[in-house]
Amino acid sequence: MKKKNSTLALTFLLLFSTLLSACGGGNLSSSAATATQPSAKTGDSTAAASPAETAGLTGTLNVQMIGGFTEEDKTDPKTGLKTTGVRVLKEEFEKLYPGAEVNFVLMGWDSYNEKTQTMLQSNAADVYQLPGIATFAEQGLLEPLQSYIDRDKFDLDQYFGGQVEGWKAMGPEDTDLQIYGLPFIGDTRVIVYDKKIFDDWGVPYLSKEPTIEEILEKAEKMTGKNPKTGEQNYGLTFNKSDAADTVMNINESKGGKWGTGFLWKDMELEFNTPTMVEALDLLKKAKEYAPEGVLAGQGAENFLTEKNNVAINLRAAPGFITDIKANGTEDRYDAALLFVNPEEKMGGMFAGSPFSIGKSSTQKELAWEWLKFSSSDFFQQFMWDNYRNESTPVVKASTEWASVKEIPQMSVVLDAMGRLWAPRYPYRSGQPRYILSENVEKALLESTSSQEALDKAQKDAAEWIVSQK
Repeated sequence: MKKKNSTLALTFLLLFSTLLSACGGGNLSSSAATATQPSAKTGDSTAAASPAETAGLTGTLNVQMIGGFTEEDKTDPKTGLKTTGVRVLKEEFEKLYPGAEVNFVLMGWDSYNEKTQTMLQSNAADVYQLPGIATFAEQGLLEPLQSYIDRDKFDLDQYFGGQVEGWKAMGPEDTDLQIYGLPFIGDTRVIVYDKKIFDDWGVPYLSKEPTIEEILEKAEKMTGKNPKTGEQNYGLTFNKSDAADTVMNINESKGGKWGTGFLWKDMELEFNTPTMVEALDLLKKAKEYAPEGVLAGQGAENFLTEKNNVAINLRAAPGFITDIKANGTEDRYDAALLFVNPEEKMGGMFAGSPFSIGKSSTQKELAWEWLKFSSSDFFQQFMWDNYRNESTPVVKASTEWASVKEIPQMSVVLDAMGRLWAPRYPYRSGQPRYILSENVEKALLESTSSQEALDKAQKDAAEWIVSQK
């Protein structure tokens, strides 16, 4: 790829930053955590930079971040909750590297892949947040990181298991998966349940690692008129948009997997195997214990509140932690782990975001220092304390933070972080996932059988993959 003229690149960056400035101040959930600013501790990587390491590392480092981040501090006008801006990260990094200046390019999630593509091609930043890392690596737009890791003896074991592997990708010349990004934002899914409803029905709480059969058995017992309140209860709920991922996760518990391969040319899908059909049949059974409007996103609006009437949510994001805190229901709800493949001991779709370095960056060494900085207690704890709806910690040290230990449900969330299937499900970032989702929804609406729906998903997705080869 030809490098753009530096003047053109600078002009683009200024225009791009101006256009996106509104995105950078996206609204946070009303349940966002109260802002805190961590302090560097002896032994932190934030305190470890030596004069030799910082020598010669000067200039402007442009860092792109996606989500509800804001550079300056802000106060929610409705709740009064304060959030500290990412200026704190800038200030800390500039202390460590006195010759450096950090410039953030903050954007929202709308059309983020298209915007990132334009930025990478125009050298508009040095560090990028890349949930769609595979797409950009295969175009040769990212800097491979293994040589930096080896040179600095950077400890990858500080991350939860599978996190580094999950962001591996392949460049145009690679023959196997390589490291093009380091974990920055973590994400996972867990089962969340209402202990009060379990108590009302006299049903034992879920195991820490329940089977789908345990969940269905207990959900059936809690569907009907609550024996204590007389109100209608439902055994479980699930999100329609996550239905295909739920089926795939149940499939994993039966020994199945999504398929094999990473690049489209090598990919083989397993959407219509016997275990997938069994998994979809089981989700159909689960639908019998859900509110009637579950496929329209209705019936569980009060979940996580005192008015809740649904016992189990099959697939909840870590953001439930901030919701139960805001609702004052921390003692009422608990969490359990989603399913894993019995042989691999891994399961669930990999998610979150890594940080990567643009191949055309002229500040690669400084950018690498930023990637290392993002693994520090200072950085990770700042993100956790201020942007809990955006970020779950990716480092093992977080299990010892007081702010994590005080939340009992976080032990399950962080356990789940180390169980996600890696490398990252390639099908997630392309059309095959949407094809699978469409056909799973049809089966759940009882317009087609599980086998017919999955046969069609397999056929259509396989044809789409062939078109990409």
